[in-house]
Parts: sequence; structure tokens; C-alpha cells
Amino acid sequence: MGGGLTSHKDRARRGGRRSRDSLRASEHQQQQQQQQQNDRKPATPCTDFDVAYFHSYAHVGIHEEMIKDRVRTETYRAAIMQNQSFIEGKVVVDVGCGTGILSIFCAQAGAKRVYAVDASDIAVQANEVVKANNLTDKVIVLHGRVEDVEIDEEVDVIISEWMGYMLLYESMLGSVITARDRWLKRGGLILPSYATLYMAPVTHPDRYSESIDFWRNVYGIDITCDLANVILLVAVSAMMPLAKQCAFEEPSVETITGENVLTWPHVVKHVDCYTIQIHELESIATTFKFKSMMRAPLHGFAFWFDVEFSTPAISPANNHIPPVVVGSSNNHPMDGCQKKKRANPNEALVLSTAPEDPPTHWQQTMIYFYDPIEVEQDQLIEGSVVLSQSKENARFMNIHLEYASGGRSFVKESVMR
Repeated sequence: MGGGLTSHKDRARRGGRRSRDSLRASEHQQQQQQQQQNDRKPATPCTDFDVAYFHSYAHVGIHEEMIKDRVRTETYRAAIMQNQSFIEGKVVVDVGCGTGILSIFCAQAGAKRVYAVDASDIAVQANEVVKANNLTDKVIVLHGRVEDVEIDEEVDVIISEWMGYMLLYESMLGSVITARDRWLKRGGLILPSYATLYMAPVTHPDRYSESIDFWRNVYGIDITCDLANVILLVAVSAMMPLAKQCAFEEPSVETITGENVLTWPHVVKHVDCYTIQIHELESIATTFKFKSMMRAPLHGFAFWFDVEFSTPAISPANNHIPPVVVGSSNNHPMDGCQKKKRANPNEALVLSTAPEDPPTHWQQTMIYFYDPIEVEQDQLIEGSVVLSQSKENARFMNIHLEYASGGRSFVKESVMR
């Protein structure tokens, strides 16, 4: 991850440079693949930013952090076992396989073949992990981008842990979409199947105090009334804007609790992994209107997400029927609505990063104001937010936030890098 995130900024997302030696294919397959490559549209070029991003995923610490996240890893394993009847004897592609753990779970669930794709050099270790587990007959590690590697057959299942902070940071969902459009059989299964990004106003006096209020009282000196310390008063006054800028200019990834949240969350974006297109990720906009449930200082907005692993209502082997998911018409919040509780929670397995749920390494993403707003119970908080891919680097996210409450309006611009 780039250096812009506050306190938790070592996690980047998957990828890396292509290694031709690791693309397994016979001479006949290579000829077919070359013809297919000639017939299809050219892949999106790999930029220097992509190379740096991929390189960051070669570090074992990033994968250790993700695998140690038991909520994440055990939910994925549960989703694989819950969908074993759709995986057993079928062909799977794991987009951004990392160390290969999800690919191995799929092989253990009876997959006929798993293509484990990763552009980072961690793919070399993934191949060794596959060998150590005696699964080379089932798991084929492809070292390269999804946009570049070739798979000489359609696949029944796509699995990927593509979610970044604030769900869409790092733009890895585009690789899942590319894999879907290149290889997935009609009626095939995508895990996770749906994702929803939420936001809510929050109060967080402890965080504000430790970052800002420290400067109001330096080692017990009362700078407001001691004329002998007028120089210190000037110095501290000068420090306050800088302290606020350093603490709150950019998004912060941290853990809050349900007690910090002032009202029900708002759905910023609902993602249907079967139908979403890459161009839809370029910019996402929503308007919001909240009513505070309590009197408290409003310090900013928190963002988090859920992903849902849904069981298809029809066999993914049926090539003539489009994907249909149990509860798809009733179970998914629409963009822009407020969510009070999960509808029909027993119908699908959900991995949640909400403040009230067990913590994950994604935590929550906070957009803090430079100065809090005092809100009363039932006071309206309204505005809009636009999330757009940075022109500098599509893996970065520009955040344009407009908000108003109590007759005052504000604008906050930040970049997640």
C-alpha cells in the first residue's frame, strides 16, 4: 500500500510481472492460445504503478496478515465447503491466489482443476506450497496478470479475495471482471457473489483528543492565561492547523465500534459480481441523508463493506441459463438506501467488516473532519460523496465529500493512496 494511509498502510494488493516460464501449456495449447490472443482485444497495458503494486505483494508479511485474519480465511473456507457441490469435479480459477490457500481449499473440496493466477512473485512460493501438499495434478499456478495469462478452457467457478480498504481501493475487482468475461461459463459461480459498501456518520472523541487536543495543553502548561508563555501560545496556535492536517487530511484505516456510529448506515454502492462492468468502477457517486440518533460531536464518516457468498439456484454447469441467486431480488440493498439489518441472513454466507461485527484486517476506513460538528438528537446530516479512480494511478481513490448539518456546509477532498 502507498504511504498515504494513516497507521495501517503496509497492505497492498496482489499482482506482479508475468513469468513466461510458469505459464503451463503444451505446444499445441500455445498455438491455440496465440490464435485466441490475436483474436481478442489487447490487454490493458501494465504500468509502472502496476509493477510496483505487484512487487509489494511479493512480501510474505502481507500474506501473513491476510491469512491470520481468521474471520476472512475461515469464511472463505466455509463458503467453499458450502458450495462444494458446485466445485467438486469442476474447473476453478483463483484470481490473485497469493500463497495459494484458497486454491488448495478448492482442491480439497474436490475441484477437478484449479488455475491459481497471480502476477506477484509470490506465485513462485504458491507453486512450492502446491507441491508440498501433493496437489500439482490439480492446482496449476499461472504467474502473470489475468489480462495476460491463457487458460485453454472455460471455468465453472471464479474465486477471489479482491476486496481492498473501503472495498474498491486498489481496483482489483477489475481483474475479477476480466476473468469472468474471458473464462466463466454461462451460469457459472463467482465467490463472493455480491458486495456492498456502506457509510455512516461517526463520533470519535478519543481519536480526536489524542491527535489534536494534546496541543491545547502541553505538559500541563496553561497557555491560555499565563502571559509568560505567550510565545508558547503562538507556537501551539501555529501547530493546531498542522496537527489537524497531518492527522485528518487523508483517509485513516482503523477499528471503531458500533458505539461510535450515530445512525443506520447508507448504501454507497452495491456490486453484483455477475453483471458489473469495469467502466462502472471509474466513478461512484451517491447522495445521503442521515438523522442522528443522539447528541454528540460529529467527527466524520466511516466506510465499511460486506461481501456475500450465495449459492446458485441452478447448476453452474448449465450453459444456457444465466446466473440466478437465491434471494437476489430481496436480499440485496439498493444503492443509496439505508440499511437497518441484514435481510434473510440465513440465505447466504456473509463476510462483514462492519463496526459491530468481529474485527478484520480491513478494519473501517475513516474520513475525518478538521473540526467536529456538534449535532443534536434527530438532527439531519446530508450531502454527497464521489469515489473515483485517480488519473495518476487507477489503484488510488479520489474522495470528494460534501456534507451539511445545522445550517453549515463543508467540502472535504482526500486521496486514498
